[in-house]
Amino acid sequence: MLSKQTVKYIQSLQHKKFRDEFNEFVAEGPKVVKELLLNGKFECKSIYALSIWVQSLEQEILESFQNIIHVIEEHEFQKMAHYATPNNVVAIFKKAIPATKIDVKKNITLILDGIQDPGNLGTIIRNADWFGVKNIICSRNTVDMYNSKVVQSTMASLARVNVIYTDLKEWLLNNHEVNIYATVLNGSNIAECNLDKECIIMIGNEANGLSADIIAMADKKITIPSFGLAESLNAGVASALVLYECRR
Repeated sequence: MLSKQTVKYIQSLQHKKFRDEFNEFVAEGPKVVKELLLNGKFECKSIYALSIWVQSLEQEILESFQNIIHVIEEHEFQKMAHYATPNNVVAIFKKAIPATKIDVKKNITLILDGIQDPGNLGTIIRNADWFGVKNIICSRNTVDMYNSKVVQSTMASLARVNVIYTDLKEWLLNNHEVNIYATVLNGSNIAECNLDKECIIMIGNEANGLSADIIAMADKKITIPSFGLAESLNAGVASALVLYECRR
């Protein structure tokens, strides 16, 4: 039976303050938890699951993690689950130390300036994984990569993409070895730019776009052309379109 202290602890990890304090985060749902376990990037501290999930595990996974699997009842699970529809399993993982020295040459690197929506960040990380982008550099005011909604929407791509939070101006000054593209509303049509296969792509805040001082560091401003009346594109969608244009 789960103790109140355990439930309170798991619930506390929904807040960045406690994720930072304990250096741990929550993953929820069969697919996400299983892929994170198999990947091994994040050390798993404990797993709380309904018996139906445990019974579905391959023998190899069960043997590897049986010492930290706690089988609980549905009414207990509902106390700790973040989502309205419970996902059978909640796991606590230890944060990983990101690689801070990266090579921008022969790679596409994403810069995110002030992305606030967890779903957008999760989608961008998943897009990066799809298009083979190894590194995402985030401003310090970008939403936390370990936010439960981010973790959920990455569908485990979090384990395959290196995410770094830092001062963007300083980082760009130290890594200006390839062309830097700023995604804005008044730039050149991306379809006509012949974007480099090695470059840095900058995507800004959902409402305000890139900050002026970050745009000033770009070699070229690029735009996804509009054919309708919408004011802007979702940041996650924009990242996919620009990355596709770079890869094709």
